[in-house]
Amino acid sequence: MFCGDYVQGTIFPAPNFNPVLDAELLGGALQGFGCDKDLLIDILTQRCNTQRLLIAEAYLGAFSRDLVGDLKEKLSNHFKDVMVGLMYPPPSYDAHELWHAMKGAGTDESCLIDILASRTNGEIFQMREAYYLQYSRDLQEDIYSETSGHFRDMLVSLVQGTREEGYTDPATATQDAMVLWEACQQRTGEHKTLLQLMLCNKSYQQLCLVFQEFQSISGQDIVDAINECYDGYFRELLVAVVLCIRDKPAYFAYRLYSAIHDFGFHNKTVIRILIARSEIDLMTVRKRYRERYGKSLFHDIKDFASGHYEKALLAICAGDADDY
Repeated sequence: MFCGDYVQGTIFPAPNFNPVLDAELLGGALQGFGCDKDLLIDILTQRCNTQRLLIAEAYLGAFSRDLVGDLKEKLSNHFKDVMVGLMYPPPSYDAHELWHAMKGAGTDESCLIDILASRTNGEIFQMREAYYLQYSRDLQEDIYSETSGHFRDMLVSLVQGTREEGYTDPATATQDAMVLWEACQQRTGEHKTLLQLMLCNKSYQQLCLVFQEFQSISGQDIVDAINECYDGYFRELLVAVVLCIRDKPAYFAYRLYSAIHDFGFHNKTVIRILIARSEIDLMTVRKRYRERYGKSLFHDIKDFASGHYEKALLAICAGDADDY
């Protein structure tokens, strides 16, 4: 199980960083009739998010123009989505993705699951603040109005960000496992609520112990039990939370593989995961991807994407010679 293993991203602070020089180079790349997309990729994918924000400040000072606005004006399609996405601070990017997942007709439930099943208490708190600042709306209220049933209830529990951190009590792990087992057997509304509250509030470390005890009691893996007993988006959310508790990079490797192979390259999902995990654990996600699927993420992106969009994704992915 995961529960604290070392993870690594693919994007780090650039050494000898000069935001004024970068801003001037970007200004040259974006001004006039053409657009030097290769230079945009070279700069924006090779700077960490904090550095990109400093570049945006220097760009405003040098040209009295908004860098994000110029990127939106000069670029198009999925390449624009990548370059603009890189310019959001992580909480603002999560807020942006959640807003677009719920606005208009229909809801992108998979986006809600990916983000809310995987974020820490601190990340959720910052995301909620960013959501309110950007859209003058309460994230929890929007989730409540745009979803339904036990799926909605569990999302609302997750977005409160009240998970215990670092706490374990081996003495209660067996009791908690029995509660999970009964919830999978009985499937009443009350048992669904107990299952939801446990998975949303117990610490990762405690739940790792509970899952081990569940296996001993039932002779079945908790994910298999959930898949047998529940359905719909509630089941998908339950499974996502369990997988993130066990091994978050493996969960995102699975989501990327599904987005690339099961949905004919689902661009929004691929872009969102690569950007959101780039400074957290994307290198570890790449490792899990190769271990589990026998091929590299870098190779699969090359097979499905093209042009500067492909170059940007591969730069974030930070592929090396072994991945060609």
